[in-house]
Parts: sequence; structure tokens; C-alpha cells
Amino acid sequence: MASFIFDYLAQYLDTLRVFEYLSFRAALAFLTALTISLCMGPYCIRRLQLLHFGQVVRKDGPESHLKKQGTPTMGGVLINSTIVLSCLLWCRLDNIYVILCLITVVVYGLIGFADDYLKVVRHDPHGLRAKYKYFWQSAAALGLSCAIYGFAETRAETTLVLPFFKDFMPDLGFLIIPLAYFVLTGASNAVNLTDGLDGLAIITTVTVAAGFGLIAWLTSNANFAAYLYIPYLPKAAELLVICTAICGAGLGFLWFNTYPAEVFMGDVGSLALGALLGIIALLVREELLLVIMGGIFVLETISVILQVGSYKMTGRRIFKMAPIHHHFEKGGWPEPRVFMRFWIITVVLVLLGLITLKLR
Repeated sequence: MASFIFDYLAQYLDTLRVFEYLSFRAALAFLTALTISLCMGPYCIRRLQLLHFGQVVRKDGPESHLKKQGTPTMGGVLINSTIVLSCLLWCRLDNIYVILCLITVVVYGLIGFADDYLKVVRHDPHGLRAKYKYFWQSAAALGLSCAIYGFAETRAETTLVLPFFKDFMPDLGFLIIPLAYFVLTGASNAVNLTDGLDGLAIITTVTVAAGFGLIAWLTSNANFAAYLYIPYLPKAAELLVICTAICGAGLGFLWFNTYPAEVFMGDVGSLALGALLGIIALLVREELLLVIMGGIFVLETISVILQVGSYKMTGRRIFKMAPIHHHFEKGGWPEPRVFMRFWIITVVLVLLGLITLKLR
């Protein structure tokens, strides 16, 4: 929105042409999101406290988590609104990729909000029933998947990119719809499962988003795309602005969410952020890199699947508690140690994912 205004004013004042530069708008998106988060964070926390939107803690969880009972949750409303506002200001709204990303944040945020509302306001420990939650996630994922295919204008937008292969990039065609469906549902639930320790889900999301911001910039540059043997997608340039907005909003939220947390993001934040990472990965055609760079999300999800599967088939548990971050807590690791080590692993995985762009 602001970019269009400055484009118009630049006709009369050349200095304002700086707003045409992608890097400048990306920096502004980061600073805008960070500033809004830091300024609005205390107000948001107070409002959540007044509304009694307190966290419900599992009785069978780590004992250190019992003191978190009542800590304000649903802070994801702040993250989502900050990202949307920053993108509305600094992204070019005539870009379909931007529109799809904004729809993703809003729709998945609403699903998460419904789940959180039932838990903390209606005091229903189950929240939104699994079948209804999965139904709405599936409906949103299917709609977005069809939109990705429907708005694709070039073969590059439906190409399957495989790490380490430069000459084998098959055109998925309409098969991108089921792929996108699984990426969106998987990513949204994976971040949701990771959101169990102070700061863990948000710092992991920020780190992965930073990596995809760089990929979006490379993908939108014809020279770099040709050099790296990746699809050239000019429209992906605006995804850099969205990624920096995620980083700014995420770091601002981390200011209040770091140990000991003053607020939790809740499902309203985790579902939206996971789906947003998923659709960004799909739009830059690097969904397989999401598996690498978001390895912590994958590990958390697999640990739950293995735990549930093992218990149902054998009656025995593989981990002391799932998701796996709770396993390490039960093993005696302090919460900050789990957080820091998982974040270090994420930094390494993001770097490995970026390295694969060259190893083709």
C-alpha cells in the first residue's frame, strides 16, 4: 500500500525512488514489524490477562511447566496482525503471491483462534475437536493448493525441484495440488507441535523464514536462478518482504516469549506461521528444502507419530514424553538448554539447506 503511494510521489521527488528497491522495502518491513511487536506487546499481554486468556498446562507434563499455568496465551494474534500490517504497508499488493500469503495467515489464524478460544474461554481441554480442526485445515489447504495451480502462468511455477539434481525437474502440473495440500497441512501442524517451550517455535520459525527470504531473492533474480539451476520466478521477489516481516514480528514476540515467557502464541500463532512457511516454500518451489531447514519441525512431528504408533501397537512408549522436546526435559535438561540446542541445530540445518542450492 505505502509502496504505491511512494511510487506516485516519486514522480515529483526523486529521493522517494528508494522505495522501489526490494531490499529497502524488506528492511522497512522488518523494522515495522519489530517496532509494532515491541510497542504493542505489553498492551497485548495486559489485555489477555484482563480477559483471563491463560494457558492450560497438562498435568502429566514436565513439573517445571506447572508454574506456567495461567500465563497469557493467544499472543499469536499479535504476531499475525503485525505480519499482515507490515506486508500491507510494504509489499506490492498486485502480486498474487502476496495475496495468497496474507490469506494463509488470516485463515489458519482463525482456525487456531477457534481452538484457543474453546480451550481458554470455554474451558474445554480438547479445544476444537480434531475432526473439525483437520476439516478446516484441509479445506484451507485444498483451496490454497488449487489457487497455486490456477494462478500458475509458467512451467517454472509447477516444477518439482529436487536437491542435488540440476537436470531433473519434472513439471507436476495439476499434481502440485496434492503436494501443496500435504505441505500446508503438515507444516501448520508441525509448528503447532513444536510450540511447547518458551521461544522454541518462534525462533525456529524466524530462522527458517530468514533462509527462505534469501531463497526468494535468489529465485526472483534471473542471473542467480540460472547460475544455481533453480526456477526463475519474478513474482517471488515480494516473498522476501514477507519473510523479513515474519522475522521482525517473530523477534519482537520473542522479546516477551523468551524464558520465562510472559505470553504464549497459542494455536492462533503456530498454525498460521506453519502454514505461512509452507506456502512460501511452495511458491519458491523449494518445499523439499522446508523438510531440511525445518528439520526440528519434522523431528517433533515424527516423535509424536512414533510415540502414538508404538503405544497403540505395543502399549509401550518410545520417548519419556512427546513431542521430543519434552523427552529431553523429562531427562533432566533445563528448558533454556533444550531451546538453545534446538535453535543451534536449526541454524545448521538452514545453512545446509542453502548449501544444497549450489550442490546441483
